[in-house]
Amino acid sequence: MQLSDVSVKRPVFAAVLAILIVVVGIVGFFSLSIREYPDVDPPIVSVDTVYTGAAASVVEARVTQVLEQSLSGIEGLQTITSRSRDGQSDITLEFAAGRDVDIAANDVRDRIGRVTDDLPDEVLPPEVRKVDADASPIMFLVISKPGWDRLQLSDYVDRTLVDRFSAIDGVARVFIGGEARPAMRIWLNPERLAAYSLTPGDIETALRSQNVELPAGRLESADQNVTLRVDRPFATAQQFAGLIVGRGSDGYLVRLGDVGRVEQGPENPYSAFRMNGNNAVGLGIVRQSGANTLAVADQVKRVANEMQPNLPEGMTMVVGSDDSLFINEAINKVYLTLAEAAVLVVLVIFLFLGSWRATLIPAITVPICLLGAFFVLWVAGFSINLLTLLALVLAIGIVVDDAIVVLENIYHRIEQGEPPLAAAFEGARQVGFAVISMTLVVCAVFVPVMFIAGQTGLLFRELAVAMIGAIAFSGFLALSLAPMLCSKLLKNEQRGRFAAWLDRRFQRLEGAYGRRLDGVLRKPLIALAGVGVLLGGAGVLFMTLQSELAPAEDVGILSVNVNAPEGTGYDAMDRYVLDVQAQLLPMLKEGDVRTVIARTPGGFGQSDDFNTGSYTVFLNQWGNREKTTQDVVNDINRMLATIPAVRGNASVRSSLGRGRGQPINFVIAGNTYEELAQARDRILAAAADNPGIINLDSDYKESKPQMRIEVDTTRAGDLGVSVDAISQALQTLLGSRRVSTYLDRGEEYRVVVQADAQRRSTEADLASIYVRSRTGDLIPLSNLVTTRETAGARDLGRYNKLRAITLSGGLAPGYSLGQALEFLEQQAAQSSEVTAIGYRGESQSFKESGGSILLVFGLTILVVYLLLAAQFESFVHPGVIISTVPLAVAGGIVGLAVMGQSLNLYSQVGIVMLVGLAAKNGILIVEFANQLRDQGRDIADAIREASARRLRPILMTSIATTAGAVPLMLASGAGAGARQAIGVVVVWGVSIATIVTLFLIPVLYSLLARYTGSPDAVKRKLEAQLAEHGEGAPHGAVPMPAE
Repeated sequence: MQLSDVSVKRPVFAAVLAILIVVVGIVGFFSLSIREYPDVDPPIVSVDTVYTGAAASVVEARVTQVLEQSLSGIEGLQTITSRSRDGQSDITLEFAAGRDVDIAANDVRDRIGRVTDDLPDEVLPPEVRKVDADASPIMFLVISKPGWDRLQLSDYVDRTLVDRFSAIDGVARVFIGGEARPAMRIWLNPERLAAYSLTPGDIETALRSQNVELPAGRLESADQNVTLRVDRPFATAQQFAGLIVGRGSDGYLVRLGDVGRVEQGPENPYSAFRMNGNNAVGLGIVRQSGANTLAVADQVKRVANEMQPNLPEGMTMVVGSDDSLFINEAINKVYLTLAEAAVLVVLVIFLFLGSWRATLIPAITVPICLLGAFFVLWVAGFSINLLTLLALVLAIGIVVDDAIVVLENIYHRIEQGEPPLAAAFEGARQVGFAVISMTLVVCAVFVPVMFIAGQTGLLFRELAVAMIGAIAFSGFLALSLAPMLCSKLLKNEQRGRFAAWLDRRFQRLEGAYGRRLDGVLRKPLIALAGVGVLLGGAGVLFMTLQSELAPAEDVGILSVNVNAPEGTGYDAMDRYVLDVQAQLLPMLKEGDVRTVIARTPGGFGQSDDFNTGSYTVFLNQWGNREKTTQDVVNDINRMLATIPAVRGNASVRSSLGRGRGQPINFVIAGNTYEELAQARDRILAAAADNPGIINLDSDYKESKPQMRIEVDTTRAGDLGVSVDAISQALQTLLGSRRVSTYLDRGEEYRVVVQADAQRRSTEADLASIYVRSRTGDLIPLSNLVTTRETAGARDLGRYNKLRAITLSGGLAPGYSLGQALEFLEQQAAQSSEVTAIGYRGESQSFKESGGSILLVFGLTILVVYLLLAAQFESFVHPGVIISTVPLAVAGGIVGLAVMGQSLNLYSQVGIVMLVGLAAKNGILIVEFANQLRDQGRDIADAIREASARRLRPILMTSIATTAGAVPLMLASGAGAGARQAIGVVVVWGVSIATIVTLFLIPVLYSLLARYTGSPDAVKRKLEAQLAEHGEGAPHGAVPMPAE
């Protein structure tokens, strides 16, 4: 007994099953989280370590390598990359997908704890975060208040706001742009130090010994117990100025104010943040690896709204930029596309059947199937995102196919005179095998996708589950709800005028198709040659397609990075940033740009290098501007080309690019930086001649001005001066040293010692620095050291423990990421110095997603073939059906070429889907032809009648699928690039495959079917043999088909 038998006999039972699917689907829909993409971010942990004043080479040798050696070997670690810069070490560890990021972070902390004692004493404790060290903020909150300076504003933000936002679930860190954290700045005067016979070390010793707060025991008596505490009397600039640092020969007490200037100032004075040209402080919200951007952004906005009433009078806190706006808009657009697709599909069904009663049946199954898919996603622990919603848009055209096949067959039988109840019973039984076959085949298309490892597998997995859920429910409802509704709603009634006119046209079409098919069957070589031409032409077009990770989207936000020559000072760089800002601000008046955020320097956090600047340009809402994000990017790039002082480029951040702004991130690794620099120069020179690559630059530049100080160890040893004393004196006066702390309103701040700016600007200032000999005399540093000017690198990168250089750049319009990476790979292969290559950011995601899709495609075809072979009990019939797959893929490729699309993540998803969509038409024809052969018809008659009889359901299902994808192909606004890419493939692939399949399947069947028998041949042979021996026929033999 088939499912359709039960449903027709027990209509209430069928209705109850459908209602249950609706109920659990609604529960699942409202329980699902909403995000841009599935959770595909790999578990990433970063380790940031500050070593103030140390050169990049020292940081690499004494910090980065020590930590890397300890961190390597952690379970699940895939790649380890690092950057050693002047004063800072950043290490990023990427773990295998599926590794719990919290457990990974704990493992990292454990390994760091083992080597903490091996790090220099001056190194601050390493900070471990669950985020890429170079991750960009998803949102900027901009805080300003008239009348407050940067120090007051930054202090308020740090005390009051940072902790609130840091506590939000999913926030990895809160970066303060333009931070000026208060500190007690002690600006020493080297000449006055020498006059009082003091050294920088004496000042540090005095601060550490006198500015202390220690427990001093307790007073105990019979009645009470009193705790004693020594208060530190230094909290203000005046109090620190009175701190005694020495005693003169005449007994004069030398105070700190005698040898320097004491003031409360910013701990890091080298940071600027501006919004639309006005100074402000920005809070950059960086989400954790794997966190939901939409959920984090919504929480941040909620907390910001809660805090607004409590802000000081006149203070404003506004959203400067917000990545989540694009996600919301894109998801809303997909919901709209979902509704458009449903209307079009229902309209197509009505045009074919000409009856609202008949149209109502598949129209009812569509929302039920979609709700069932939401239930499956909820049970699987997935989310509503752009990919799952795109899957459901495409599913609209597919889920009605099964219902259409059942409905059309029952409708045809009613028109032949059968009562509706009997027609529903027999008609559903007749096509039951075809419906099950089609459902299993389309579901099988997505099974291999679920077992892919890495980011691609995670990305496709939710799409696959959504499709499998919707299609599985469509097959179930086609054999349960649809027959029951047909038995209740359909009647043998005369068609309306329009429906009758349309039916006559279809009858004429069927007749013309039958005549044309007869001609093709008589001369099959012509048809096969035409197919060969189509496949060959598609192959040629495929070679011309550009490849990229994802199509360019109008995301409404872009990044601009500018670089000045190495060694550029902070003041000079800030002037350059202001010059570029002056060119950007007029865009605010043009109506396309809402916000321009400028930062000097361009990185996040404190840095000893100032030759970078960055901008975040936030555009107006999509309906309130004429230019797309890419148009604005092109305008800015043309503007930057006219500014000679800086190099830079604008780019659109990809959500799949792991938080990095530049699309090109190509890593070359080798043994030494000197050898890699030679390869880098050759690659950069070749890239300069490639117009498709914009501003390709490297993170390794040995052009930063440096001054090497060489100690005369013999003379220093003779005088009793250690190299450590020389180094500390230099670091204190020319760098800066955090010597102590002080309390202010319950918060602890640092005391920073450094020479005044005017006394550390030239080489001659070294002569005013003194150190103490063993006899107590002061020795000028110039007597112990010699200097020489040189150049070195400020940034030393490593990739999987190899020394590495990362090349980063943008893409010219019309030039794809795949072309750029292929070009760079060819150049790297010609350099013997390069022992390994790697990728980061968007380039890494592109490479990971590109290779696995071919494996998925091959596995999909194999799984579908084996499934069909099992169903048809033949290895020939599945081959006939699978022959349609290359046609569908060829059609998709032709569509991509004609529409100017690229081969990207979304178009690849569409191509995989074509495997199942194309096979459905072949199943309908072959399965019915086999039924006719079982009735005794010869092969030629069987395939002619099957093709003509199945023409209408094939056209209905194909046009319904195409109609469901048309809104995707014609999409506009936020997220249109992704929708267009997948829509073009489905519309063109299904359309071309359907036209060619209607002739190719009959040709191949007529040529190959002679080598096959009926699927029931073995069963009939067994029945005959059992009958000969008197055993009788097996119980439950399947009755012969009605047609």
